Amino acid sequence: MYGRIVRWISIVVAIALLMLCCALSGALASGVEPSEDAAEIDTSGFVSLAEAVPDVLLEIRYYSTYNFVGDRIDGYEEPCALITREAAEALKGAARDAEEQGYVLKIYDAYRPQTAVDNFIEWAEDVDDTCMKAYFYPELDKSVLFDQGYIAEKSGHSRGSTVDLTLFDMRTGKDVDMGGTFDYFGERSHPDYTGDLTEAQIENRNILRDIMMKNGFQPLDTEWWHFTLKDEPYPDTYFAFPVCEDVLSAQQ
Repeated sequence: MYGRIVRWISIVVAIALLMLCCALSGALASGVEPSEDAAEIDTSGFVSLAEAVPDVLLEIRYYSTYNFVGDRIDGYEEPCALITREAAEALKGAARDAEEQGYVLKIYDAYRPQTAVDNFIEWAEDVDDTCMKAYFYPELDKSVLFDQGYIAEKSGHSRGSTVDLTLFDMRTGKDVDMGGTFDYFGERSHPDYTGDLTEAQIENRNILRDIMMKNGFQPLDTEWWHFTLKDEPYPDTYFAFPVCEDVLSAQQ
């Protein structure tokens, strides 16, 4: 009798361990670590950026084919922008400050799902796919993108409080000249780069930087367009739900 009980317990433990291993394998296969960094599906802390800050313009590059990959990115199911409530509130102030100076904020990207980051990694590993090299990394060999930090396994965007943006000039009806394009891989994209930039281009970068920092965002030292909310609500969580507004209504 005792032997049967022991064998029964062993079988139950073995099944439980097998189920745990399957769950862990599935998480690792998706490219997301099964820990506090694990992808979350709770979207209750997120809002539609266009609804929360209606004065902004959207040009969601990863929904289009005009990006460094040259194709729509996994996880971008609609040309919309999602962001945490706290970051949206801070962007309201940034939008007001920009408007006072004759500008509108143009958003390239906000929340970015882990599936999109995994797409970037897969693309970077295919060193022969260089169809967009002339536009986004003409000075670099694609093989160095990992080593130089242009492509990484995690992105601050996946935490939901980072935004990529520029200024749109309401007087000219054109994007402000920043002396370099969004997602350009190279030193030219560094906010403190001067090189062959004109005084006007340098000043334009400073205007954007000042607006964002005044409203609680921190800049990145390698990308003039990239800003993260200083007091972001999910500093250790990397989300994986897709970019589409239906995921927000599902939480209501």
